[in-house]
Parts: sequence; structure tokens; C-alpha cells
Amino acid sequence: MSATDPDTRAQALQHWLQDIAPAHQLQLESLQPASSDASFRRYFRIQAAGGSRIVMDAPPPMENVRPFVRIAQLLAEGGVQAPQVLEQDVAQGFLLLTDLGQTTYLQAINAQPDRADSLMRDALGALVSLQRIDGAGVVPVYDAALLQRELDLFPQWFVQRHHGHVLSDAQSAALQGLFAALIANNLAQPQVFVHRDWHSRNLMVTPERNPGVLDFQDAVIGPITYDLVSLLRDAYIAWPEEQQLDWAIRYWERARKAGLPVVADAADFYRDLDWMGLQRALKVLGIFARLYHRDGKAQYLGDLPVVLQHTRLVAARYGAFKPLLQLLDQIERRSPLVGYTF
Repeated sequence: MSATDPDTRAQALQHWLQDIAPAHQLQLESLQPASSDASFRRYFRIQAAGGSRIVMDAPPPMENVRPFVRIAQLLAEGGVQAPQVLEQDVAQGFLLLTDLGQTTYLQAINAQPDRADSLMRDALGALVSLQRIDGAGVVPVYDAALLQRELDLFPQWFVQRHHGHVLSDAQSAALQGLFAALIANNLAQPQVFVHRDWHSRNLMVTPERNPGVLDFQDAVIGPITYDLVSLLRDAYIAWPEEQQLDWAIRYWERARKAGLPVVADAADFYRDLDWMGLQRALKVLGIFARLYHRDGKAQYLGDLPVVLQHTRLVAARYGAFKPLLQLLDQIERRSPLVGYTF
């Protein structure tokens, strides 16, 4: 029986918790599932003296907790609120963490829409703090090869597997040309510390200061617009573009004051945000399709329409992306949309 077998895994976790329980006054009988995500990681909540704690179960070799531990320390040093690692067993993939609560930004905004502006401004301020962190030598670089691998998920999983559409040679060539243009833009942008999933399901509403930040183990050094567009063009909330623009300019002004290397012209900045957002949207379409077809996680299909909306918005705006818009029209059997370019 393998170490990743559910029964073996559960026993190993129980033994580890028993070992550390006295030091943290853990109430072992209170262990309950907290959440899971798009990876193999699972999270549990356990009661302890003074409140609850989070247990992360990240089974090797599919998961590696070392980046999480390193980056949690970087975030804390940079003034970003992240879970504190209280105990770790790197070899087994177990962590005991402080608990940032149970209310995500998504839940809070859906419950009280009038809180959205305040919460989002807090997230913009925290993003500026995050981007000032020096992650060189600690986190990998978001290079052309990684950007290309992410983009390739779109034709492989969304176009071919999800829609059953076989690309013609001309369509494949057009897509690869489009991908090359996106990657060139992304790499030409100023490069900073990037969370990679700075959105409403990974930002927590906390009593002290917002947001609490989760799911940061895949951080990289990458384009300065990446996390901002992840927030503004979230896969789970469709903000009006006027609101997106307002928050984008507020971020741009704060970033300039903080000395971050944002471009001097706001229009150029927004164009970069569009192009970065399209790269991310294409990746997400591929990932969500893969989560369904390969991993059996059908819940992500419900989020495809919002991501497609983001994709079409940008594809219709710039002439360079006309082949993408035509492909989407074909696979979705829609009439072509009239776009505008600048």
C-alpha cells in the first residue's frame, strides 16, 4: 500500500498530530475537513488552546511543502498577512498553520456587495506590499517556457478535448503566433514578486487587517500586471470594466508612490494588463477543462463563462487577437462579434 493511499495517509496524519498535540494543546477529536483545492492538497481545521489551527496535508511526490514554508516567511517579513507555520514535517508533507478564518473575499462580497470597494482597496494595498518583496533566488522566474506551457493548455484541453475541435494547420500557426506576441509582451513588462493566484478565493477577510493570503506556494518573479489582473478579472466574479479600470488606476498610482517599476503611462499600463490577462485567461480555460476531463472536478465548468467573457473582451479589443476570436466563435458556434482595436 503506497504512502499516498487514503487510509495510509490518514493514519500517518493522525500519528503526526498525536506527536505534536501536547506542544499545541490540540484537540485531536475536533479534526474536520476545511477545504481542498485544484491540487492534491487537503486542509483540515483542528481546535487548540486559544483557537483553531489549520492542518495541511500535501502528499509527496505530487506536492512539496518546502516552497510554502519559504514563501510564508517571505510574506510575513514583507508585511503581508499569511498563515504562520507552527509545525512542519517536510518529508511527509504535513504542516500545522495559524488559521486565517473561514470567510473568503468571494463569500464576503457575495454576502455584502457594499463591502467590495473597501475590501478590494485593501487587496490593492497588500499587493503593493507583496510586489516589494525581494524573491530573487528564492522563487523561480516566470520565463518564456513556463508561459508557453500554460498557453498550450488552451488548445490541448479547452479546444480539442473539451470542445472536440481539431485545429487546422492554419489555426495552429495563428495561435502560436498569437502566443508568441503575448509572451513577448509579458516578458517585456517590469518583473516583480508574483503570487500567481491573487483572487477572491485565496484572499481571506480577517479581524485584524485584510486580506489574509492563501495558496502562495507557486509564487514566481514575473510580470507586474499578473496579480492585479488576477484580482480584477477573477474567474469567480465578473466586475464591470468601469470598476476594473478604477481599481487598476488606483493600484497604478499606489505602485508609483511605493517606487514599484510600473510604466509611466496609464494607457500603456492598461494595455499590458489586458495582454497579461489574456495569457492568464487562456491558461485558466485549459486548466478548468483539464480539471474536469482528467481529474473529474466538474465544479470548475461553472466558472468557464466568466473566464470566456474576459477572453472575448480582450480578443475583440486588439486586432492581433482576431484569429482567437474567430476560433472561439467557431467552437462555440456563435456569430462573429464586432470588435474594436487600438
